Amino acid sequence: MRKVPDDAVIGCVGVLHVGTRGQGGPGEAVVKVRGGTEAFLAWSEQPLPKGTRVLVVESRGERAVDVIEFPEATDPLDELDRL
Repeated sequence: MRKVPDDAVIGCVGVLHVGTRGQGGPGEAVVKVRGGTEAFLAWSEQPLPKGTRVLVVESRGERAVDVIEFPEATDPLDELDRL
């Protein structure tokens, strides 16, 4: 059976409910997608603790995603001050 990526989840933000272990194994992220929230197995390069806000960067198919830490939202206009 071929794993079909879920492109709709790429670029979505979520929170880890179970921390990741880097290459040692996945955690679990609850991600805002399709007008609600859904749980996914979450893989990351580095271990991330429970409660970390994450960005989905890739779908592995079958409800598994690759994530990176995603900082708290900032005002985009604040970025203009740094230019």
